[in-house]
Amino acid sequence: MHAITASEPGGPEVLSLTELPDPTPGPGEVLVRVAATAVNRADLLQRQGMYPPPPGASDVIGLECSGTVAALGDGVEGWSVGDVVCALLAGGGYAEQVVVPAGQLMPVPDGVDLVTAAALPEVACTVWSNVFMVGGLRPHEAFLVHGGGGGIGTFAIQLASALGAKVLTTVGSEEKAARCRELGADVTINYRDEDFVDVVRRSTDGAGVDVILDNMGAKYLDRNVDALADQGRLVIIGMQGGVKAELNIATLLGKRGAVIATALRSRGLEDKARICASVVEHVWPLVADGTVAPVVGATLPLEQAGEAHRMLDAGEAVGKILLAT
Repeated sequence: MHAITASEPGGPEVLSLTELPDPTPGPGEVLVRVAATAVNRADLLQRQGMYPPPPGASDVIGLECSGTVAALGDGVEGWSVGDVVCALLAGGGYAEQVVVPAGQLMPVPDGVDLVTAAALPEVACTVWSNVFMVGGLRPHEAFLVHGGGGGIGTFAIQLASALGAKVLTTVGSEEKAARCRELGADVTINYRDEDFVDVVRRSTDGAGVDVILDNMGAKYLDRNVDALADQGRLVIIGMQGGVKAELNIATLLGKRGAVIATALRSRGLEDKARICASVVEHVWPLVADGTVAPVVGATLPLEQAGEAHRMLDAGEAVGKILLAT
């Protein structure tokens, strides 16, 4: 099969299309013929040598895909060759074929074409598990997501809005702010010239937000805590702003708040299967009826993975960037 490999850790130019042996599904696994995959921030880190795959996972980059079931491993039930699926991966998505644990396969929601479906697994599982299963966001609560113009941001805005929350988001341009408002954001905050803590306080009559989904890490830690409401929950899923910061425990105690750090890729198979099943149950109906839709900013052929990485790093697309095989 053809797959994208990195000749060495480095910039987008180290990625190239090469030939690798066809994978074979083991017990409990499914072989998927890939129609498309999507580019995530973690892919950029892996390309740079800073985010190796979990033990046993493919060295090929790629955390999600859509495609068609090509073969079943021993013991797999509920799936048949020819089924159209999308999947959450620990690696291997930038290829023409990938082996997937059966519990991480999901049907393509009604009304979504097969290539576009590649934009769904990572964002849907990340947002649903962190904002709702972990963060416990409830209707009428206030929710802040950083990076509203990205894949996770565009999905989180729609899902939180659909389920009755007041949605605030940070963005880097008026173009992205306008798109986020179209998706359901009540308040957009341009982080280049506005302090999101001040805007949060003004927009919530001083109460703060109940749940924050944060991809920045250290850079925003103290300000995120300042922006929390009483009994607020800060869920950290990324480290784009660094890994070390000071935390004012007195502020957190005063709010009876919680700081939760989570990761999806390193979770065990049972945990991932539980998340995927919950997404299919709770999120897929909203996608099928058009309430929530995948947002795709660009679709490139697989061999242009380097260009896709450059585009994501430069913030040139709103929503997901896809790679079609």
